[in-house]
Amino acid sequence: MKTFLIVGGTSGIGLETTKILSKQNKVIVLSRGKRNLDELNNIEFFSSDITKSPEELPQISEKIDGLVYCPGTINLKPFKNFNLEDFQHDFEVNLLGAVKVINKYFNNLKSSEKSSIVLFSTVAVQTGMPYHASIASAKGAIEGLTRSLAAEFAPSIRVNCIAPSITDTPLANKLLNNESKVKSSEERHPLKRIGNAKEIAELVEFLLSDSSSFITGQILKVDGGISSVKLLG
Repeated sequence: MKTFLIVGGTSGIGLETTKILSKQNKVIVLSRGKRNLDELNNIEFFSSDITKSPEELPQISEKIDGLVYCPGTINLKPFKNFNLEDFQHDFEVNLLGAVKVINKYFNNLKSSEKSSIVLFSTVAVQTGMPYHASIASAKGAIEGLTRSLAAEFAPSIRVNCIAPSITDTPLANKLLNNESKVKSSEERHPLKRIGNAKEIAELVEFLLSDSSSFITGQILKVDGGISSVKLLG
């Protein structure tokens, strides 16, 4: 049985990943509140706020075969309406939280024969989108971190990043809270739908598994084609 650490494993993509992995593995979940986990087996939960000091993260003594960092933000508005605190918050949650967690549990990851880290970016890093200045900046830093750590940690720890388009999760609720908004989002994608948490969690599972043992330093776009496909007409 392998042991995986999921930060933000109680909601959205993190929860779906927890559900999949906990069927045959031990899953350690770090989140501010315990919810949606009572029906699951093989779970160890720690209450934790990644915006706090790294010293407040729980001590874990066992080896960790895979780490998934799920916390994120969706803070969209015109650039002139952003303030410095908006950018600082997005960097704190998306980038610095990941840095804290990876640094804290690096030795646990090294203790595994072959371990894997999965981070999250957004399609808005490689495809410029209005109102995304803050989150695209923070997630762009995550992509740089992914490639740098993949080089530094090879060959013992693989590091990859998933860059989704809008996905049906609680985090995106404000963007998808009525039928008109959902339809508009679907129409922007060549595949004419938006993503769901389960299909992205299945990709996370693959990136943590031995089946992806020759993949590292990659930004995998899971975006319905929006970043690379333009339809005629």
